[in-house]
Amino acid sequence: MRVVLAEDLFLLRDGLTRTLREHGCEVVASVDNGPALVRALRETDLDVAVIDIRLPPTHTDEGLQAALEARRTRPRLPVLILSQYVDQLYAHELLASGEGAVGYLLKDRVTHTAQFIDALHTVAAGGTVMDPQVIAKLLTRSEKRGRTDSLTPREHEVLTLMAEGRSNTAIADALHISESAVAKHIASIFSKLEIEQSPEANRRVLAVLAYLKG
Repeated sequence: MRVVLAEDLFLLRDGLTRTLREHGCEVVASVDNGPALVRALRETDLDVAVIDIRLPPTHTDEGLQAALEARRTRPRLPVLILSQYVDQLYAHELLASGEGAVGYLLKDRVTHTAQFIDALHTVAAGGTVMDPQVIAKLLTRSEKRGRTDSLTPREHEVLTLMAEGRSNTAIADALHISESAVAKHIASIFSKLEIEQSPEANRRVLAVLAYLKG
């Protein structure tokens, strides 16, 4: 897997580079500022980008803007945001296209390597992975939930865990129910959100996006 990495803190960037290489990834570009990231995303052949939101020169939203620009010119480019900040607007902007292949993790809540690598692979494969704190922020952004109002409390729980990038097995373990029960809840979610089977779309991603976007 070819990865573009954008992180301005040297020790963290170096540590992430080592971790990625140890898990079979090729770091094709490692940058520490916004302009360099824009060039890397435009010119580099990559499978996924790992990006901090706030990069030099202004330390505001250079990383996000570079990611949004790249996804406009390269639709469905997988982007995993790795930040220390929860910002509703940033997450909503990335989700706005409805195409998936987006992740948003908080640096201080990534507690083990497998969590990060699993999220990276999920995003690279077109999935969506959100930290629970990011999900909570997104769900409080709007009082109106639209079609998701029809979901039962259990279906909301299942969909929240789907938004975290968990598999059916992991959801079953977390909720102490069977995998067949999880599958039935997911089928009901798809039906209530009017998400039909399509060879061109990942229904789990579409369900998560509908939930988070409100």
